[in-house]
Amino acid sequence: MSTIHDQAMNYVYQQVLQRLLSFFSRAERTALQLLIQRLAVAAGGMENIGHFKVLVNQTGSRDSCYTLALLRAAQLSIAGRAPATFQLRVANLRWNGNSPMALQNMHRSYGALFLYDDPRVELVMVDHRQVLPFDHQARACDEGREANRINLLLIGHRRSFSEALELWDDAYLATAEFYGQVARWNNGVDAMIGSESPSRQIHFLEGLSRAVQKAAIADSLVTAAGYEALFPLLDGLGGDYYREFYTDEERVTWRPEGQFEACRRTGFININDMIVGRLEERWPLLSDFLGFQADELTLSQGDDEFAEPMVAAHLRGLQACFIEGRTYEAGISDYLQSCLLKMRRKQVPETVCEQLLASFGNLQDPDLLRQQAEGCLLENFELNEIQLACLMFAPFIDAGAGLERFLRNCHPGMLVAMPDLHRAMQGLHASDQVLKWMTDVSGLPVKLIVRLYAMGPIRMPVPGEIASSGEAGAGKHVDRSAEG
Repeated sequence: MSTIHDQAMNYVYQQVLQRLLSFFSRAERTALQLLIQRLAVAAGGMENIGHFKVLVNQTGSRDSCYTLALLRAAQLSIAGRAPATFQLRVANLRWNGNSPMALQNMHRSYGALFLYDDPRVELVMVDHRQVLPFDHQARACDEGREANRINLLLIGHRRSFSEALELWDDAYLATAEFYGQVARWNNGVDAMIGSESPSRQIHFLEGLSRAVQKAAIADSLVTAAGYEALFPLLDGLGGDYYREFYTDEERVTWRPEGQFEACRRTGFININDMIVGRLEERWPLLSDFLGFQADELTLSQGDDEFAEPMVAAHLRGLQACFIEGRTYEAGISDYLQSCLLKMRRKQVPETVCEQLLASFGNLQDPDLLRQQAEGCLLENFELNEIQLACLMFAPFIDAGAGLERFLRNCHPGMLVAMPDLHRAMQGLHASDQVLKWMTDVSGLPVKLIVRLYAMGPIRMPVPGEIASSGEAGAGKHVDRSAEG
């Protein structure tokens, strides 16, 4: 680059910084200086900051956009007073639950912060285990969407029918694998930055603990340490978190191949204590500067950023209806009361609680809610109502222990075919009609149903047991190889 071009770009970056700082309160400006100090210490001194690279996960959520703005302010502030500043890798995982609004939020915030074309910034996305330049207009590839759908079903089937369906457990597994791999790509990064609250960190690790047990790669994980133990924990899980479901020939490698460090050096830097002030004070920065947009339900979803509240309520309604012998409406009511209790415990403004109730129509039309949720599941995960009912009953694992219960409740006409179904699930010969029924009802290929059938039962510990169980990362089938 020419000197004139460099000077012009530096002027632009300083203008961006000044506008960004104009939205910061005095407390936020103080927090920014503390963040700069924390990064300098992690780099081994300001003289090493130019060789320090940090990773930040970007989902297009309110909190991730704000965290990115804070990091960009730190990066540009250092650049204005030192010979060099830190490198920034901004990474996004593409999965079937990504909303177009979230992708637009990312694109608008990247543009507002002048991240595009800044050589100190890498903007990447991971789609079907491939690291690619970020493109908000590119939809997830067909192979990736199908893999997401299949993995969601496989993890969802690894439970007893009486255990509530945690539909997004696969998202915890995929996100954790993404953290471990994108931190090692292209010479790796020195630190991952996170602003998640302690409760959100624990919530994620508890979800991951459930998921690794369902994936049969580890026993329950120690979660009490939060993200301070994240990367050592991930190192213990190996490189491919889905390896127990697929043969070596079926497994998709991380790409571009040969561009992932064998030994990860990444640490974690928690900046949650630097997220200061009240949420409403951050809205001008989020909306006026970054162009962030959010729907009412997203604002009240709490610690689980993967869960779509409308779908979560629908699943609770189906659990009450199919499994507990109660009404669909009773399950929805349970969900809303649970959400409101958590929100009020966290002192969420009552107006937001009222918005949540209004969004669900106060249960005046549960059929409409059910229709909207089913449409969302079909659009995002290609999961229809028949397949969702099958998932609710989880009839395949433990040698089909729950098959008869599922058939009696949902497909009584197939009870006469139970012997044929068991033979098919053992991988033995069965008629094309039986095989087609299995695939249509479950949404899974027969070969994967056979693998679920061969997997024994699993028991999820109750929440109180999770934090006190075992050694972190200790478990069965642990593969410590670096790459998936």
